[in-house]
Amino acid sequence: MQTSQKHQTTASIHRLYHQPVKEIDSFCLPHIQILDNNACSDIGSQGTSGSFQTSKDQFFTLESSSATAGFVVYDSPSAVSISSSRSPFSPQGSQSCLSDPHHSPENTYGSPFSGSSVVDDSNELKHKLRELEISLLGPESDIIDSGNCCFSSGAHQAASMASLNYNQLVDMIPRLDLKEVLVACGQALDERDMPTVAGLMQVLEKMVSVSGEPIQRLGAYVLEGLRARLESSGSNIYKALKCVEPTSSELMSYMSILFRICPYWKFAYTSANAVIVEVMEYEPKIHIIDFQIAQGTQWIFLIAALAKRPGGPPSIRITGIDDSQSYHARGGGLNIVGRKLLEFAQSYNVPFEFHDAAMSGCEVQVEHLKVQPGEALAVNFPYVLHHMPDESVSTWNHRDRLMRLVKSLSPKVVTLVEQESNTNTSPFFSRYLETLDYYTAMFESIDVACPRDDKERISAEQHCVARDIVNMIACEGPERVERHELLGKWRSRFMMAGFSPYPLSSSVTMAVLDMLKEYHSNYRLEEREGALYLWWINRAMATSSAWR
Repeated sequence: MQTSQKHQTTASIHRLYHQPVKEIDSFCLPHIQILDNNACSDIGSQGTSGSFQTSKDQFFTLESSSATAGFVVYDSPSAVSISSSRSPFSPQGSQSCLSDPHHSPENTYGSPFSGSSVVDDSNELKHKLRELEISLLGPESDIIDSGNCCFSSGAHQAASMASLNYNQLVDMIPRLDLKEVLVACGQALDERDMPTVAGLMQVLEKMVSVSGEPIQRLGAYVLEGLRARLESSGSNIYKALKCVEPTSSELMSYMSILFRICPYWKFAYTSANAVIVEVMEYEPKIHIIDFQIAQGTQWIFLIAALAKRPGGPPSIRITGIDDSQSYHARGGGLNIVGRKLLEFAQSYNVPFEFHDAAMSGCEVQVEHLKVQPGEALAVNFPYVLHHMPDESVSTWNHRDRLMRLVKSLSPKVVTLVEQESNTNTSPFFSRYLETLDYYTAMFESIDVACPRDDKERISAEQHCVARDIVNMIACEGPERVERHELLGKWRSRFMMAGFSPYPLSSSVTMAVLDMLKEYHSNYRLEEREGALYLWWINRAMATSSAWR
């Protein structure tokens, strides 16, 4: 009987997300705050995102300050430029290839961007390019014979490509595979083969498109990352880029689009809420600490579910961790979130209290969390811990410090949702391949839900996805705030901090499966070792786990 009741309760959490309940709709904020809200340095909080312009429509107002200074820039109909703005999105990425016209979201997601075959393909591509160069220009067409070429010198880059005009570059495009060109360019940059990098980036500029196939859209933002990496390094990486930020209402609109068409955040909310309802079944006083409160949308649905608990609802207190980027997206401070949640709780006769902690997760100390005796504590980490620098970045190691801090509070449950990707301590080229692999799947999953020429979709990808891609490719050290780890690594960290796994029950799985029915059939769910994996075709995108 109790098991049946649990299934009904957790399933009701998902139904609340989508039922046309006027009371809930009036309180819901159009939300989705994904990756980058808790950077721990001034530089890390600036971020970068790509901006593009086509001959037909100008979708963004991003201009390059000096990123193209080292290139011969042709009057191409698809010129790409760089700009910077801090996007509050960190999604989940992927692997696949749509540059083959025979591929589609139904049968793609081919070989991953990893392994020796990638290097072989890259080397083969270099030979192809050399053969093309010889056929176009003759055997005496060597460009820059020295490794002393520095990309900050515009003269060398101009000389390297001066003999290739726009028409000759266009002639090369049909004979090249975009995935191979992207891989070869990253490998050449890793090997500091600057003449090859210059040539391949010229070719890429003609192949990518923000309104094209998924691999073309990804390629456009990867090209921005490569340019940003070449433009500068260290503390100067963002200073070379101009900053153009969307208004609060625009950013909220872009986040809402992705929240609606992709299940990644609903996967986090549904699974975490189902666990909390289950663990807190008989608790009269509940305190939830959310390390990425954003708009507070997740808790509207939890409050509604707990209001129906037999015997009456518990009293609920929520502590929200915040930072300046969420402030911008909301157009105001955490008082906005607290007021909305309080009004909603009152409409359901649920005793409610909200406490705000307007700071980055890196700054949180025990005294900021206001834990009180007699309350059952749940801690929520939704796509946020990967922003915390670990031992490879800082001796403070905020990633493990936060885990130990939370463990000292003796929570009944800790929920963790993260991208299933490995970019934290990987060297550049491995990280580059993983970024290509992960975000190809992400763009494929968006592609099946929104037309390719949809301007809102283009803007949403630019402001809510591109920044993360650029950050992973262009930045190193403390400036690289996108530092994902696989669930196996998170498991090791949690267990070292003194936690043990809390296996997710079948009722949690059912709640998530019910939610996924509204999305494309290429999404699937896997239960493994007590955790849930969200897949797009054959790429794991995100994981949900619980700890105690």
